[in-house]
Amino acid sequence: MIQPILAAVTLVGLMLGPVQAQGPAPGPAMPEGAAPAAPPTQAERQKNNAAKIAGLVGFVRVHCPDLRPNDERFRSVVAGLGVRFEALEEGDLRLRALSYMEAYAKDIPASCARAEENFGKDGRTLPDLIAKR
Repeated sequence: MIQPILAAVTLVGLMLGPVQAQGPAPGPAMPEGAAPAAPPTQAERQKNNAAKIAGLVGFVRVHCPDLRPNDERFRSVVAGLGVRFEALEEGDLRLRALSYMEAYAKDIPASCARAEENFGKDGRTLPDLIAKR
């Protein structure tokens, strides 16, 4: 059960387009001779995916009048990623979720349509995360 969720969640960034383009702001140039940062761990990628999904759910709740999140499915997906649901409401994960929500809000009609297409009843990414009102 967890493997399909993980595979689908990794597609979230690809399916939502503008959020992927936003990404983190470029940081200062790396000092000469400094070692590059280690690639994110699986756990860190899963936390980020949970924040993306939380941002999407928050966006839909606020900006898509014809749609509503399936809260039970949302909680199950977050648990499947190994992230405590409460962690999305605090610290860095909360800030990440809010930044994704803000990115989705840059084009509300398109983001609502993509949310339904990718996360609705017959969604290609995570079906039944979003439902019609």
